Amino acid sequence: MSSEIEFENAVKKILEHIGEDTTREGLIDTPSRVRKAYEFMCSGYSKDPKEIIQKALFTSTNDEMVVVKDIEFYSFCEHHMLPIIGKAHVAYIPNGKVVGLSKIPRVVDVFARRLQIQEQLTEQICDALNEHLKPKGVAVMIDARHMCMEMRGVEKICSTTVTSALRGLFKSNKKTKDEFLSIVSNSLRK
Repeated sequence: MSSEIEFENAVKKILEHIGEDTTREGLIDTPSRVRKAYEFMCSGYSKDPKEIIQKALFTSTNDEMVVVKDIEFYSFCEHHMLPIIGKAHVAYIPNGKVVGLSKIPRVVDVFARRLQIQEQLTEQICDALNEHLKPKGVAVMIDARHMCMEMRGVEKICSTTVTSALRGLFKSNKKTKDEFLSIVSNSLRK
């Protein structure tokens, strides 16, 4: 039996478990739709951030902070498989190379499109850019809503979690860190 059929059968079992009739009109194609949705939403497992970054590295004399703010993303909480919806803010200080700006959101998606916890997601993005871009510093801040907190459990609607990861000059130089925080502070949810 193919893994696609196994996945779809598992979805049918879940639907039956919650009391649904899998033969009713609206649910006939649901197992296939769910499989395709999860294949897309979890596509980060099949992508390599190194390949993404190295395809768009360019020599540059720029040594000033580069910031890409408000990178919208979604992920799934690894504990409940419920959505995490947020924005990432990413900065780096070039060290002879810059990366194509579209590659930074692509790196965010590589890690966001996996089962995650926000703390690890933040670290993974930061470490991938630090390792493969080799800048003087990297900073990542994520501000996100967790549906596992909103839809169930404590049911705290619109609460957000903010995490950060700092490497290089962002960690060792207070002025650099403060500049990054100043730039992204107006993007944090209020």
